[in-house]
Amino acid sequence: MAAKIFLWVGHPNDTSLSHGLADAYQRGAEAAGAEVRRMDLHDMTFDLDLTHGYKQRKEHEPCLIEFLENIKWADTLAWFHPLWWGGMPAKMQAVIDRTFLPGIAFDYHEDDPWWDKLFEGRSADVFVNADTPGFFIKWMYGNPHKNRITKQILGFTGIKVKSYSHFAQAKTADEKKISAWLGKAEKIGAGAATR
Repeated sequence: MAAKIFLWVGHPNDTSLSHGLADAYQRGAEAAGAEVRRMDLHDMTFDLDLTHGYKQRKEHEPCLIEFLENIKWADTLAWFHPLWWGGMPAKMQAVIDRTFLPGIAFDYHEDDPWWDKLFEGRSADVFVNADTPGFFIKWMYGNPHKNRITKQILGFTGIKVKSYSHFAQAKTADEKKISAWLGKAEKIGAGAATR
């Protein structure tokens, strides 16, 4: 059976390095026999605000319904986004705020501090491009975004991150370096197809 991969580009523009990395990953995955579904943040139109927190549920717009259906369908998630102010773009975070909800992505226990991870059984590849070098992120800030996305978002819901790739410095990267980054993304995509 072909691997099922849901690829999500979390950049609010319609073209970016994140898109290029996603294209390369998709090429590798499909060439290796995977079935790929893809969504681009740029094309998603929805209310960004989780107005009432968890107290009152908003109806999901069609793109958010599709997003959740794709997560439930997939064996592997592949997320691509830039690092802005130490995290993901606000619109990307808004998708997570609106969809990773109790009863959908996790369920708290009533009698203890633990929870059920409702997206268990899936893996993920995460690709971040940034202007800040990886060594600086690691030693100066302690990799806060990596910890957050791999443990507090994906890990919290049961999704095991298989690879986390940080590509920097994006603003000064020459054609040779970008080509190497694209090659790495394509290779990881091909590997995801055979997990």
